[in-house]
Amino acid sequence: MARLTGEAALAAAWVVALIATLSVLFIGEVLGQMPCLLCWYQRAFMFPLPIVLGLGLWWQDARVGRYGVALSLCGGAVALWHIGLYVGIIPEPIQPCTATGPSCTDANQLILGVPIPLLSLVAFTLTASLSALSLKDPRS
Repeated sequence: MARLTGEAALAAAWVVALIATLSVLFIGEVLGQMPCLLCWYQRAFMFPLPIVLGLGLWWQDARVGRYGVALSLCGGAVALWHIGLYVGIIPEPIQPCTATGPSCTDANQLILGVPIPLLSLVAFTLTASLSALSLKDPRS
């Protein structure tokens, strides 16, 4: 069985980051749903990922995965905090995305039954894992 390392892992990380970025842009720009502060912070870590990882692929930079790991771990930490607020583990009221519109805390903000903060955490976890795998030497 072939292991996912090197350029293939980096390409998979880029695809995950690209899909996540395009998805949140669709939610915000097409559906017109303003993100809450925690969503903005997660976007700040997700938006550079397709660019950084894509350039690493283009320039065949075998070490670019370390930037993917760093950005993904930071974004994942924010997403984990957001989930803690969402499910009530962290006893602090979550700020809604907008005062009058839909919020990432509402039931109508589920995608296939999964809350947006959890989808964000999954994307960051996949991107971090694949970026880390891209750093492994496929010849070993």
